[in-house]
Amino acid sequence: MAEDLHVVFGAGQIGRGLVNHLARLGLAARAVSRRRPIGLDSVVQWRAAEATDPDAATEASAGATVIYQCLNAPYTRWPQVFPPMQRGVLSAAERTGALLVTLENLYGYGPTGGRPMTEDLPLAATTVKGSIRTEMTQELLAAADQGRLRIAIGRASDFFGPGVTESTLDETFFGNAIAGRPAKFLGNPDLLHSYSYVPDVVAGLATLGTDRRAIGQVWHLPIPETVTTRAILALVAREIGRPVGIRSPSRLARWALALANPMRRALAEMAYEVDQPFVVDTGKYRSTFGAAGTPLAEAIAVTVAGYRSLVLSS
Repeated sequence: MAEDLHVVFGAGQIGRGLVNHLARLGLAARAVSRRRPIGLDSVVQWRAAEATDPDAATEASAGATVIYQCLNAPYTRWPQVFPPMQRGVLSAAERTGALLVTLENLYGYGPTGGRPMTEDLPLAATTVKGSIRTEMTQELLAAADQGRLRIAIGRASDFFGPGVTESTLDETFFGNAIAGRPAKFLGNPDLLHSYSYVPDVVAGLATLGTDRRAIGQVWHLPIPETVTTRAILALVAREIGRPVGIRSPSRLARWALALANPMRRALAEMAYEVDQPFVVDTGKYRSTFGAAGTPLAEAIAVTVAGYRSLVLSS
């Protein structure tokens, strides 16, 4: 009997970690990206392909039993570029008969007024990117309902972890704190906010791809306990042994910055995520697959150590 092959599209901070994690579980694993990524384990296969080309995506997925869609697009062009990427991977899963496990964010829910997000919330996005996210989800669900393929959807919040870039808690937060500068945060640091630790996202996606109970459903992937961003900063300060300031511009200042910066403009429409409580309920995952999620203090300690090594080596 042929060995199950797990194919991961995308070699960024999630895709690269996932394909290595799958290989360490003893599974045959293949990464698919436009360019060969740095940091793949030696046993991981690699194929070059453009995900927007269904034929190329299908060829790169030859032999797959599970395909993971962990792609992302440049944030300023996200609505234009991301949907064709997913369609190419969807086509590959349909043609190969592989289970498609897709990583999503939480944009599709739209503002919830601080109410905890559960998987049964309606998709009620109010932003451009949220509407695109909703359309992409609906494409997956429709394909599954039509019997064209099997799917499992895993949703995560803002990423953090060693070396994470372009996230709410990235090098301008952790790196600044370690370097003795105020941590930057675009939002209200005194509101509850659920953050996703990259190793937990990776482990959660692997579970969705290897446990048949996940098929046909949406899952909120494991996260550490939810606290305020200021409480996270206090954990950072404890790790580095000194107080850390925080620089958080007002809403008016953020909009002024957005006028002159395309990336800030792209972020501005999602401001509700940091201007009201943003809480993710992962009870469905825990009740099905068991306790999961790295304790927050441990996740922060590992993240600080990772950024500290980057600062010292730069």
